[in-house]
Amino acid sequence: MDGSNVIRAAFNEPELVAGLRRGDDEAFELLVRTYGGQLLQVARRFLREEDARDAVQEAFLSAFKAIDRFDGKAKISTWLHRVVVNAALMRLRKKSSKVEESLEPLLPTFIEDGHREHPGAAWPDSPEEIVGREQLQDVVRQAIDRLPVKYRSVVLLRDIEELSGAETGEMLGLTANAVKVRLHRARLALRELLDPQILEGAA
Repeated sequence: MDGSNVIRAAFNEPELVAGLRRGDDEAFELLVRTYGGQLLQVARRFLREEDARDAVQEAFLSAFKAIDRFDGKAKISTWLHRVVVNAALMRLRKKSSKVEESLEPLLPTFIEDGHREHPGAAWPDSPEEIVGREQLQDVVRQAIDRLPVKYRSVVLLRDIEELSGAETGEMLGLTANAVKVRLHRARLALRELLDPQILEGAA
């Protein structure tokens, strides 16, 4: 694959895929240069920097090995996105405890009539204006990181990656109903974790 072909492949996805299937090193280098940055951004939503970089490297290697199974129905960027998310999820699972994690300590408590024991005040309409956009992003990320992995994964896929319940279930091996239940419980826990910082800023 000569230099002119590499340049054309940057703008011609079928040529790039064909080069990858032939095992061309230049095609693989072009793939990494073209999509490495955006895939790292995806991985960072799941993992901290070092693990995110490792996940991207693993994703590229997995994609290269599985390129013959790429059917071309979606853009290669969409396919790579799915591959790197899978790599990030695998790293999350490896880092989690083998002991079954409990969300209970993070959930709100309820009294006998079904109302929350400590309902708290309503959030301001624009919490990012109260706390600061960047600080709010950090606060939310820290809260998500405190969730047990099986709940964190659902939140990341549904609320951050904006996958559907069915897509999330497919990636995690869950039914759509199980995804819905986990997401509801995870959001309750996140509200408990975020309440003190959001309301303190509003005060």
